[in-house]
Formats: sequence, C-alpha cells, structure tokens
Amino acid sequence: MAETLKKGSRVTGAAREKLAAELKSKYDSGASIRALAESTGRSYGFVHRMLSESGVTLRGRGGATRGKTRATSS
Repeated sequence: MAETLKKGSRVTGAAREKLAAELKSKYDSGASIRALAESTGRSYGFVHRMLSESGVTLRGRGGATRGKTRATSS
C-alpha cells in the first residue's frame, strides 16, 4: 500500500480512493489511526481525514479515563 507512495506526496483520484478503502478496512479490523499513520508514513491528521471522508464511524479514545477513582481497602 504505502510503499508506492512518497512521504508527503499528494494522493488524488483512483490512488486516493484505493488508499481510503484500505485504511477503512484496516481501521474496521481494529487498527488504530496512529498505527495506520505509522505504517503508511502519513500523518495522523491525514489518516483521520481519509477515514472521515470514507464515512467511517470513528471509535472513541482509549486509555485511562479521568474522574474514576479506585476503591482502596483500609
């Protein structure tokens, strides 16, 4: 996929549609936006925009959530 794309090069037309479909497929399979950005050599923002243009429903953020405290036994 990304091997044929030069970092920072403009992606248009059929190549853009193909890349968007591949990113959508991998994202739907569980890959993170950051992982997709890393594997394609593109920025997080580029991958996010491509997914949004493809009509993907983006997942919420992962990791720790604020406000929840763990109960401790004394």
